[in-house]
Amino acid sequence: MADFGSRLRRLFGGGGGASASSEEASDPATAPDPFAEGNDDFALALHGSLRQRPGNLFFSPFSVRAALAMAYAGARGETAREMREALRLRLPDEDLHPAFAQAVQRLRAAREVEIAIADSLWSQEGSPLETAFLERIGRHYGGGANPVDFRRRIEDARTTINRWVEAETRQRIRDLIPPGGLDSETRLVVANAVFFKGLWERQFPRKATREEAFRLEGGGTVRAPLMRQRAPVGYVQADGYQAVDLPYRGGELSMLVLLPDRVDGIRDLEGTISGRLVRNCAAKMSDREVDLLLPRFKVTWGTVDLRGSLAALGMALAFNRSKADLSGINGLKPPHEDALFFAAVFHKAFVDVNEEGTEAAAATAAVVTRGMAAPAPPVPVFRADHPFLFAIRDRRSGAILFLGRMADPSREN
Repeated sequence: MADFGSRLRRLFGGGGGASASSEEASDPATAPDPFAEGNDDFALALHGSLRQRPGNLFFSPFSVRAALAMAYAGARGETAREMREALRLRLPDEDLHPAFAQAVQRLRAAREVEIAIADSLWSQEGSPLETAFLERIGRHYGGGANPVDFRRRIEDARTTINRWVEAETRQRIRDLIPPGGLDSETRLVVANAVFFKGLWERQFPRKATREEAFRLEGGGTVRAPLMRQRAPVGYVQADGYQAVDLPYRGGELSMLVLLPDRVDGIRDLEGTISGRLVRNCAAKMSDREVDLLLPRFKVTWGTVDLRGSLAALGMALAFNRSKADLSGINGLKPPHEDALFFAAVFHKAFVDVNEEGTEAAAATAAVVTRGMAAPAPPVPVFRADHPFLFAIRDRRSGAILFLGRMADPSREN
């Protein structure tokens, strides 16, 4: 029993949240959660690959990683090695997929918030998939194979998959797979959808919200509704930025907001942020009274094809028609004409932050084709009236579910 308990602690217990230490000991009871650490390191690495895009940015690293982890279950050889490194999959394969299942189970059990996470496979009629692959996906992700006809009814297949995504995200993510995103060579779509809705533990009074100037990174201002309240929250003044942690009801999830000290400091912060920085930031926070101003905003980001960003993280072979080895999915590898490779990884996300709380959703579809600090004042002021980073995270493990950059709250894309 001791060995089993220590294994569970090693897989799922310990790190993240306000109690984590930046220099944890080797005691497995206090060691960081390797699943959450890998998730967060992937989140910030992918953000680093996407951050050159101008304007607002919002995505779900958890969704992207879950969809690709399902596909990883069928990767072999060098393709599997690259995917493992790019996705920061730190656990051994026998523990990895159960860890995804455990993380989803734990999130679904969060109190007083709504979290829905769903996975699915959409495969070409008459193109059999490996039994072991299907069993693993069904056991750990609950994603059964749904037959569709990519060869002769491409638009019907695209509509069917997009409607599944819409239903799983409460209609927040529409048209995930764009026109032309599938073709007659498509053999499999691996999809993940995540939906979150939570009320703030301490809501912002609507009567305190005022239209004020939000200062843009490149100069100039826009008018934006700044919500305001004075409340005890997790707070830290770090080197070059402030951060607050705003819990949702139930206390198990929160929004971490990192605000550069300088109006034009967002790029410097993005250039230095990492999973370790986020974990250390959370660990150093203390609850204190803060005069908090945060813009009300709503953003839909995407659809974006993440192929280039994922290749930049080291996952190149999976997108190579003649070299990808996904033979664990259908039993075929190059140079067989029906060997598989990734043709696209589509992602789209939505977030609505207001006085009551937050609603967020995201979906990912991997399309597989055959080949061919200074002392703080008595009451700190956290005035988010210029670009900042924010993350919706599981406080128990530290895992980042959604990550974003708010550059202009007057824009919804």
